[in-house]
Amino acid sequence: MSQQQSATSTQDIIRTDIPARLDRLPWSRWHWRILVGLGTVWILDGLEVTIVGNVAGRMAQQGSGIAISTEQVTTVAAAVYVAGACVGALFFGWLTDRLGRKKLFMVTLAVYLAATAVTAFSWTAWFFFLCRFFTGFGIGGEYAAINSAIDELIPARIRGRIDLVVNGSFWVGAAVGAFASIALLNTAFFAEDLGWRLAFGIGVVLGLVILLVRRHVPESPRWLALHGRTGEAERVVAEAERTVAEQTGEPLPEAHGTISIRPRGALGFAAVARTVVTRYPRRTVLGLALFIGQAFLYNSVTFGFAVILTTFFAVPNGDTGYYFAVIAVGNFLGPVLLGHLFDSVGRKVMISSTYIGSGVLLFGTAWLFQRGELSAVTMTACWTAVLFLASAGASAAYLTVSEIFPLETRALCIAFFYAVGTAIGGITGPLLFNGLVSSGRVPDTTLAFCIGAALMTLAGLVEAAIGVRAERRSLESLAAPLSSVDESGAAVP
Repeated sequence: MSQQQSATSTQDIIRTDIPARLDRLPWSRWHWRILVGLGTVWILDGLEVTIVGNVAGRMAQQGSGIAISTEQVTTVAAAVYVAGACVGALFFGWLTDRLGRKKLFMVTLAVYLAATAVTAFSWTAWFFFLCRFFTGFGIGGEYAAINSAIDELIPARIRGRIDLVVNGSFWVGAAVGAFASIALLNTAFFAEDLGWRLAFGIGVVLGLVILLVRRHVPESPRWLALHGRTGEAERVVAEAERTVAEQTGEPLPEAHGTISIRPRGALGFAAVARTVVTRYPRRTVLGLALFIGQAFLYNSVTFGFAVILTTFFAVPNGDTGYYFAVIAVGNFLGPVLLGHLFDSVGRKVMISSTYIGSGVLLFGTAWLFQRGELSAVTMTACWTAVLFLASAGASAAYLTVSEIFPLETRALCIAFFYAVGTAIGGITGPLLFNGLVSSGRVPDTTLAFCIGAALMTLAGLVEAAIGVRAERRSLESLAAPLSSVDESGAAVP
């Protein structure tokens, strides 16, 4: 244990400099290992969502080996997947704050692997829906465990751009899913009842690779210290410091600042709800607005874009992946190219401008579509521009709720905002969006576009009004742990 970390009274108060020591570390291969081991979960989610959207038409064809319709895949199955993710986020988020980040990001990945593997053997609609629920259940649990662990291990000065790139990697998975669907749906290579099944095996292969890397990611030292396991926390940080110093070949900068905490037991749902609603009501409104807007837009587009192409532009089912791959590239480039601005220009300016900007561009897309001036290519170009901005903003929604609430509640807060925002926007989005699109009427689809645009614009205005300037600030300065105490041992308000 360092000289700055010690029990300061008989009441088990701990003074620790662990947060400061983590935040002052220079970027190194140690951080890359964390990034690869944890951040790749979004690739799996992007893969899952895109695969289903692109194989929907093939699954509905006679001879596919499963009795299901396109509408059931793109609406019911999409909603069931998102519902599973919401339930999984809440359940595993609660466990993550109680049992630790590492245990849960291993368990949730195992759940995902099992569920997506079994999906490939679906023979009827109800079994496919069941598999999609548990696939989402595992993915939803990943969000809470992964985002809390990443933010607690990444230095404050670059937390924004790293978090955005991690969340934006969803679209790497989307691109992989799009290209894979092109090959797997080609009946010259795979039979009609085989190609779509093999598509779900891609997630299993990637998941197993991630599992191997993830074994070496440490537990969050912040979580360990908060639960009184200061010896373990010290060993993790000391090992990180030694590794980073060796990898960079330079002495580490000084760490400045300590916090005093009195370890406490895990909080229940009621205590977390009181903290979120009574202590941080404005931040709660902010988180809900950001999540509802992006959840509606993204779940609608990812599950329904292929249907738009086939319905209005006569694009063959097997070719929709080409168009989706273009959108996926634009989505990934948004957080990559704009991410550093969230740490330099600031969260409030960048989040509000990306949300509002994407909403305005989507209104423009709706106007052009209504006038009949778009083709499959130009529609894809418009959506790529919209989502270039939207993906940076949507990624920042996860960053926002993971950094503006106390450490004891972090995983469950991420789960809460994801579940509530996604239940409102992510379940109703695919049902409403695809219901309107499936009608085959241009005015209905235009209305769907405008609803998504309005929600994104409104969320951007909320951010502009009450957003938090969190750039380059430690997590503890943004929201003091509930167990924080002052020099006299009194709780910090």
